[in-house]
Amino acid sequence: MSVEQPLWRALTAYRVLTLLYALVLYVHGFDDYEHPLGAGAYMLVLTVWTALTVRMVSSAERCTLRFLAGDLTVAVVGILLTPLVDAHDRIAEGTPTLPSIWTAGAVLGFAVKGGWRWAAWASTVVCAANIIERGGFAQDAVHMLMLVWVASVAIGYVVEVARASERTLARALRIEAATRERERLARDIHDGVLQVLAMVQRRGAAIGGEAAELGRMAGEQEIALRTLISTGPATGPGAQDAAAPPAGSLPGPAGGPRAAGPALAAVAVAPAPDGADGGEPRDLLALLAPHAGSHVTLSGPGTPVPLPAPAATELAAAVGAALDNVRVHAGEGAHAWILVEDEPDAVTVTVRDDGPGIPEGRLADAEREGRLGVALSIRGRLRDLGGSAEWISAPGQGTEVELKVPRRPGVARRGETGR
Repeated sequence: MSVEQPLWRALTAYRVLTLLYALVLYVHGFDDYEHPLGAGAYMLVLTVWTALTVRMVSSAERCTLRFLAGDLTVAVVGILLTPLVDAHDRIAEGTPTLPSIWTAGAVLGFAVKGGWRWAAWASTVVCAANIIERGGFAQDAVHMLMLVWVASVAIGYVVEVARASERTLARALRIEAATRERERLARDIHDGVLQVLAMVQRRGAAIGGEAAELGRMAGEQEIALRTLISTGPATGPGAQDAAAPPAGSLPGPAGGPRAAGPALAAVAVAPAPDGADGGEPRDLLALLAPHAGSHVTLSGPGTPVPLPAPAATELAAAVGAALDNVRVHAGEGAHAWILVEDEPDAVTVTVRDDGPGIPEGRLADAEREGRLGVALSIRGRLRDLGGSAEWISAPGQGTEVELKVPRRPGVARRGETGR
């Protein structure tokens, strides 16, 4: 809903209520009018006009400039008609005009529709009409008119600020949506294309000959693709300068998701987007089972671990990315352990290996170099799920990755249904 929509609703209610107020004033002072029937004729016109145009002030689309001009004309005519139907002594005493405070509704319509400039123009017209009706600058009239002028201009300015804020918010939401989509595509590229290019580069260099040239070309394309991915907002402002990894860095699709020296990298992430809980629940253990083998040990509860389908799929993909890192950086002979913990409010998956660990700060360096195994395939996935990811590593003691995803309402642990 537009931020100004409540103002249109309030203006609609204001016009109706102030019409009733003007009718009450007319009925109460009926005997004091010099020409009560003339005043009554105007009040009838005002009532019919308000009733027929009540929908015109329900939204900015319906409230046209033509209508606003007509509304202001009705108010000004009522003001100028007052001296012709009312007693001069009553006017001198400050008796309200025929439309009374209904007139402010016409001015506020200009304020909400066009901002403070339109409000200033409409207020000036109303002020001039009141001065003519009073026959001069009466002190009480000037005070009231200045109040109307200042209030309408202030409301118009607030409306302009609200509209600017709404446009800024809409632009920010579009940027956020584009960023999330970019990160999702980058994860898919990292998990597929980059891994293939890295494998071709390694195999080509090992075989030699024409295959070595093919491997070199694959390596160039891998670097170019990583650079393209890293120019997005997910990798920070320094990513554009990282066209190639520095000497001594480890090749491979996963980047350097290892940190050595006692190091702990924790990522606190934002809530999952709307719709992240859609789909039938899936058993996380069933999705992780294909990873188990001679070098990977999978441990978990004796019962299924249900999660919403998108959450289970993304968490399993993050675990797969962590295992890719083990194979690339700890070696093909390294052993890994996957531990699944099904807690009441969250599901935690820990991936631990017996590799050598990595230098402290390698995670940040890998991200700057465009190696986004951690930034996208793991952190990005966990962030979108509203979870968290932690890395713990020490020299010679391997690396441990803890992935935690909150359990969404409506997906109970197996065996808790009906409690």
